[in-house]
Amino acid sequence: MGGCMHSAQDRTIHSEEEPGPCAAPTSTLACRKMPKSISIPKQLASIKALQEGSDLEKAIATVALIFRNSSDPDGKLEKATAKNLLQTQFRNFTAEQETKPNYQEILSELDEHTENKLDFEDFMILLLSITVMSDLLQNIWSINIMK
Repeated sequence: MGGCMHSAQDRTIHSEEEPGPCAAPTSTLACRKMPKSISIPKQLASIKALQEGSDLEKAIATVALIFRNSSDPDGKLEKATAKNLLQTQFRNFTAEQETKPNYQEILSELDEHTENKLDFEDFMILLLSITVMSDLLQNIWSINIMK
């Protein structure tokens, strides 16, 4: 057995009975040890498993790296940081959503979250919720229908 080492965040995803993704342990460790100041494309390039990965895999890995680079040492994201990421990294999905009741409800749920921090799962749910209700997604669906 290869003896893969997993972070606390890895352990929350995989139970003790279930083996974690050990196919490329050096790339996983390299990513964890990489300074947060290194650009996302360079961090992605260092992950061997993604070198031939699909666009979807690279997209999710990008979200994970942005989350990791913005989170605290415990792997949690401050609510203010999450809102800042929405404004700076997700602005095309949040554009013109401020007046919509669904968007306001999502943000109020974020404010009402019992902890002042979000884990990766909560952050992904936030992104997916905003994506589903966004005008940009509706534009994307329209383009695919016209083909």
